[in-house]
Amino acid sequence: MVRLPGRTGTRSARRSDGRRPQLAPGPGRRARERAERRRPAPGAETTGLRAAMRGRSVAGQVFVLQVVVVLLLVVASVVALVLQVRSDRRQEARDRSLAVAEAFANAPGTREALAAPDPTAVLQPRAEAARRGAHVDFVVVMNTEGIRYTHPRPDRIGKKFVGTIKPALAGHAVVEEVNGTIGRLVQAVVPVEAPDGKVVGLVSAGITTRNVGGLADRQLPVVLGAAAVGLALATAGTALVSRRLLRQTHGLGPGEMTRMYEHHDAVLHSVREGVIIVGADGELLLANDEAHRLLGLPEDAEQRHVLDLGLDPNTAGLLASGRIATDEVHLVGDRLLAINQRPTDLDGGPSGSVATLRDSTELRTLSGRAEEAREHLSLLYDAGVGVGTTLDVTRTAEELVEVAVPRFADFATVDLYDTVLAGEDPEPGAVLRRTAYGGIREDVPLYPVGEQIRLIASSPQAHSLRTRRPVLEPRLEAAPGWRAQDFERADQVLEYGIHSLITVPVRAGSLVLGLVSFWRSRKKEPFDAGELALAEELVARAAVSIDNARRYTREHGLAVTLQRSLLPRSLPEQDALDIAYRYLPAQSGVGGDWFDVLPLSGARVALVVGDVVGHGLHAAATMGRLRTAVSNFSALDLPPEELLGLLDELVVRIDQDERADSAGVPVTGATCLYAIYDPVSRRCAVARAGHPPPAVIAPDGGVVFPDVPAGPPLGLGGLPFETAELELAEGSRLVLYTDGLVEDRERDIDTGLEELRTALASAGESPEETCRAVLDARLPFRPSDDIALLVARTRALGPERVAEWDVPDDPAAVADVRAAVSRRLDLWGLQELTFTTELILSELVTNAIRYGAEPIRVRVLRDRALVCEVFDGSNTSPHLRYAASTDEGGRGLFLVAQMAERWGTRYTPTGKVIWAEQPLPLPAPDGDRAG
Repeated sequence: MVRLPGRTGTRSARRSDGRRPQLAPGPGRRARERAERRRPAPGAETTGLRAAMRGRSVAGQVFVLQVVVVLLLVVASVVALVLQVRSDRRQEARDRSLAVAEAFANAPGTREALAAPDPTAVLQPRAEAARRGAHVDFVVVMNTEGIRYTHPRPDRIGKKFVGTIKPALAGHAVVEEVNGTIGRLVQAVVPVEAPDGKVVGLVSAGITTRNVGGLADRQLPVVLGAAAVGLALATAGTALVSRRLLRQTHGLGPGEMTRMYEHHDAVLHSVREGVIIVGADGELLLANDEAHRLLGLPEDAEQRHVLDLGLDPNTAGLLASGRIATDEVHLVGDRLLAINQRPTDLDGGPSGSVATLRDSTELRTLSGRAEEAREHLSLLYDAGVGVGTTLDVTRTAEELVEVAVPRFADFATVDLYDTVLAGEDPEPGAVLRRTAYGGIREDVPLYPVGEQIRLIASSPQAHSLRTRRPVLEPRLEAAPGWRAQDFERADQVLEYGIHSLITVPVRAGSLVLGLVSFWRSRKKEPFDAGELALAEELVARAAVSIDNARRYTREHGLAVTLQRSLLPRSLPEQDALDIAYRYLPAQSGVGGDWFDVLPLSGARVALVVGDVVGHGLHAAATMGRLRTAVSNFSALDLPPEELLGLLDELVVRIDQDERADSAGVPVTGATCLYAIYDPVSRRCAVARAGHPPPAVIAPDGGVVFPDVPAGPPLGLGGLPFETAELELAEGSRLVLYTDGLVEDRERDIDTGLEELRTALASAGESPEETCRAVLDARLPFRPSDDIALLVARTRALGPERVAEWDVPDDPAAVADVRAAVSRRLDLWGLQELTFTTELILSELVTNAIRYGAEPIRVRVLRDRALVCEVFDGSNTSPHLRYAASTDEGGRGLFLVAQMAERWGTRYTPTGKVIWAEQPLPLPAPDGDRAG
């Protein structure tokens, strides 16, 4: 029988369910029953404890011994503290009295006071002040004969000093303890010396010992109280320990406990589970019979190091390390052992570890299958989470490869139809394109990404596409159909080590989008039927994401095409502005951003930038409606604030119509900025409806954001808009943009405007360079919202290309106007237009004189066309009509419309302007165009 050295107690016999185990018949059980009978009843437990405290048991003796030890320690501590306090009190009295005496003896004026006619009058106040400040009982000044000059009690002045003064007369300090008139005290006597070293007087300071160390006296009761509390706590703790010891022994005698231990030892060796106890130094302390059998231990294994028992290195290393292990499986011989190991010192036991060994050879096969199933479920879960994170077909295929390699296959490839990559339905029979590849190495001789693959009918991939079922080729060297696809490449693949293949079609409903191939090289075993089913499930989950990405690609392409078709395809020809623009769609979805350039009468140009809130086809369609409306409203030559007012009413009507239609999506709002630039006056009228402010780059490179009233967004209805007038120097750049350029989820608009200012300040002079600099500063981040950017550099229509005349309210003035215009056209080299221009101006000026109001003014502009404008102060507008054969008038505007390319009316704050444009003759001489 093997015994555990150093063990004299027993473990608790209570099981985890709270019931006590039933012991086998024998001495152990009988001893336990006697212990149960002797165990005190709940009501008698206190009586048993009192008996134990009286020393009738080991627990009681331990209790008494510990109480005595604690009491002795407390008494010794208090006595030592009292003695230490007394010693410290004497030393402090000696130090303080000596320091005060020396300080007073060497104080300025003490020596001179001794030589004064009345030393007491001078020294008594000083001595008392020093005594109170130093907290001593007296400071006495005396002559060399010991007669006092000072004393706390005035009646003692003039009397002989009580103490030793002889050493002080020799120039030495004296410290002594005496029984003075005020009690037991410590006093110091020091000499007062003249500059030549002669002693001219003495100073004594003293303090009674009861006045020193008061703090220690006050602390002594606290110390005694703490000692009493400590004694009480120690006694209570000892009582608890003794009580627990009494409960654990159950009142058993030594013989009964020995028999119980022997019974437990017998049970230890009869269980069908190995038990091993190893010491802290790796020495085997105990091994039951089952452990000997499972591990094949020698008979003398106990007291030997576990590394010297001939065990396999892994098992011996685990037992020697003492680390915690739970069902750790080790192969020992032909047995598969599940080992559980725990340290023995968790509850205050001796250092070491205890291990249990269970033969689980029969569970080996089942556990392997369970682990494989768990790994397959984990793979499918990861595929569901990691595949399809984006709506990009190629990226989704790459994610499938990343999940499959290397957990399922050593190499994986995804081949899709080109039409699928473009977002369209697959075309069966078309070529496939290698879309994604992943593997444990990069030098594999498979088709690279981007390669077009034409499959022959005998290949397993073609068979898989044709039957819409997965195909397993466990041995590629024995697959002639696969080798026939490309004999040279097939030999390279086999030489590389790839030996097994699974190919699975990518099916989405009734469509086959392509196929996925899984290749194995490292593992010697080929793919099996279980892995074929796993591959099919894996591809089926990924196929849904690939098809979703394909559908999104198609819808996104349609939306982007619609959106781009609604934006300007080219800019109109005009000479007032040099313009460059950029349009970037959002990363996902399409938005409602738009811009436009609209030539107006009088060589003016209108610039517009807008943004419909939201994304999708509805936002793009709404954007197209608003852009068309702005183009139509601009033909009315309205001021910016009036045009925005009409646009606001349109958005309100659109919103109302959409709300009335339950299938429609209401417009949630839109913003717009509208600007009109006049190259003659170099002034720009700007109004905005909830849109970011424009930026102006001066010719010297300075960047400002002019103060343009924001105005409410479009669609609120009934709120006014304001127009700001900007005067732009020739060569200035006006920058218009949508909020996607300066605002997103990660930054506010103030930060975006400051970044835009920095980019504009470092941009080149041309509009094209400005656009490039702004987008380079914004990218490579893909925008979460659409970005529209419009940069216009201003030109000026100089005085040499403008002619103006004031016209008096007199029909005779028409002839003067014709003559002046004729001279100006001769100067510009436009003699060919003289007749038609005179005719047009004659009709327009005559109408202004006859139907308009003063002041009347004529202006002729030489731009891309010859523009004739007649200003007057009335708001009445002429109308084109067909005159009857009997009418005397009414044919003037008809003639103007026939002679001019375009004509129209625009209103000003002081009246109206009737204008007409004629195309310039081509080619125009360069010298004449220069004026």
